[in-house]
Amino acid sequence: MNSSLLMVLPELVLTAGALILMLAAAWGGQGSTRSISWTSVAVLLGAAIALCGPASSGGDAFDGLYRADAFAAFAKVLIYIAAAVAIVIAPRFFQQSSGDDLRPEYPVLILLSAIGMGMMVSAGDLLTLYVGLELQSLAAYVLASFMRRDTRSAEAGLKYFVLGALASGILLYGISLVYGFSGTTLFSLISDAYEAGHSIGLTFGLVFVFAGLAFKISAVPFHMWTPDVYEGAPTPVTTFFASAPKVAAMALAVRVAVEAMGPATDQWRQIVIFASLASIIFGAVAAIGQSNIKRLLAYSSINNVGFALVGLAAGTAEGVSSVLVYLTIYVAMTLGSFLVVLQMRGEDGQPVESIASLSGMSKTRPALALALGLFMFSLAGIPPLFGFYAKFAVFQAAVGAGLFPLAVVGIAASVIGAYYYLRVVKTMYFDDPAPAFAPAGSRVEGGLIFLTAAFISPLGYLAIPCLGAWSMAAAKALF
Repeated sequence: MNSSLLMVLPELVLTAGALILMLAAAWGGQGSTRSISWTSVAVLLGAAIALCGPASSGGDAFDGLYRADAFAAFAKVLIYIAAAVAIVIAPRFFQQSSGDDLRPEYPVLILLSAIGMGMMVSAGDLLTLYVGLELQSLAAYVLASFMRRDTRSAEAGLKYFVLGALASGILLYGISLVYGFSGTTLFSLISDAYEAGHSIGLTFGLVFVFAGLAFKISAVPFHMWTPDVYEGAPTPVTTFFASAPKVAAMALAVRVAVEAMGPATDQWRQIVIFASLASIIFGAVAAIGQSNIKRLLAYSSINNVGFALVGLAAGTAEGVSSVLVYLTIYVAMTLGSFLVVLQMRGEDGQPVESIASLSGMSKTRPALALALGLFMFSLAGIPPLFGFYAKFAVFQAAVGAGLFPLAVVGIAASVIGAYYYLRVVKTMYFDDPAPAFAPAGSRVEGGLIFLTAAFISPLGYLAIPCLGAWSMAAAKALF
């Protein structure tokens, strides 16, 4: 038992931190928000440090219910980074947008969500998977509707809750089918059941499980909640939704596909290929007509999930490694893009979200325009920016697995996506200037924009040897 507790040390650190900070919030009230926010970042750092021990290499804990391996550790590092950024950028946004300071419950909810995401990526059992997923989701529903006096935020939370409950029902039905026909909820024993022979019940269970997971990663055709929730939720929350939960859900889908349903690769590969191509094409086409920058980035996230699924469709260690590389670069591009959106404020200090308001920003805010231009070009996969390498990695894995037609269609469809990214750049650099945005006023946000822009620039290629070795070691932990 002691060894098992060491393996779950990151979750224990987060749990203790969240409970203590919740009590501190109740005792200290509104005035304690700033200290609780920075303490929450320190708790996330402590959880990341806890990954250095058995939590990243200990193997199975609690009789296989929990997996402490390099794959989970890789995903948790990305989750903790994204969660910390979401906490740091929140105070200024809420102070200027809602007329009052941020309430101390916000960072606590982020920590609780991080606990659930850690359980998701380390799940070795279908019930652990579900408990982690629901813990993450329950915190996310509250975060989406955090601005109580904003009708868009309340609507976003309600939509997310209703559709999330539907997806949870689909996932639970799939879990019940898998359990009914395999007699177990452990991934390793489910894999043995799939290997033992064909069962129509197990196949149906596979389909429903992947349908439930597709909602969590917002893959087509279970994407319908994404644009509305991204637009309505407060921008720091949208930044969080587009990064950390996306990593957790994608890592969970990879683990379920490889560990629990590895012998049924030929069956789930068809589902993944369909979801991949549908997400790439639909995300690109639907984004073209958007006038709101947050909705455009929502469809961009759907499009990017499709590219990540190309790596999963390969079903190999190289494919899983490419997914992890893609997620790493995607998190940097997404955090950078939303950090720029946070800078979009009118002279009255209120958020401005229309793409038209970016007109002529190259003249009024040249540094900010350059940063957003880099993020857009990188999301489009245009060399020499690091986003190109992300797409190259997943397509190379697909070709290596013999999925040449999938790679060809994916590359062709990526041209569609380039159109709406380049439209943003054209608006900034070639349209007549719109009223200038208010001064930035935040060195923290400016520093984070600089760091993410530097990472997705050609300088990012210097990280390929380290990133490639780490992602491959994490991928091999599943095989």
